Amino acid sequence: MPAAPVAQALTVPEVMTALRLSRFKVYDLIRSGELPSFTIGRARRISADSLRTFMSNRIEEAA
Repeated sequence: MPAAPVAQALTVPEVMTALRLSRFKVYDLIRSGELPSFTIGRARRISADSLRTFMSNRIEEAA
């Protein structure tokens, strides 16, 4: 049985779950440019790479 595909473009609710943040805070990060995103029609998406980079940067800042 093939493995389930890994999401490359995450929804805002998926990012909320991953970061344990509110919808407001995720959109605040997007508006500020800290978390790059893109839209397809009216759907907002965050690339998995952008999320990984965001988390890596936060870890480096905390060190």
